Amino acid sequence: MKVQANSLFQEMQSLAQEAQARNPLKEAQNQVPQTSTSQFGELLSSAIDNVHNLQQDAKSKVVAVEMGDRRVSLAEAMIASQKSSVAFEATVQVRNKLVEAYKDIMNMPV
Repeated sequence: MKVQANSLFQEMQSLAQEAQARNPLKEAQNQVPQTSTSQFGELLSSAIDNVHNLQQDAKSKVVAVEMGDRRVSLAEAMIASQKSSVAFEATVQVRNKLVEAYKDIMNMPV
């Protein structure tokens, strides 16, 4: 399975665009949201799996370079490591935003 480095970023951008496109007044008029919770869960799970795959790929390339495997260059290992780092940081930021949104919802008066 080939891992796409930009897929997590693209997924986050599409979620942000959907969030900006939604109008709270339309939601109040009993309109059904375009994405269901199961689709969001699948999207989030897919993004986490993608980060995991990037981390595993980076780890294997770094180990290969450390063991002296000439099929993997130092540049490839460093690029894989940076991709993994960026994907992980993006995932942490998404998690932080979700926790912040949850706290905001919980603090709303009923």
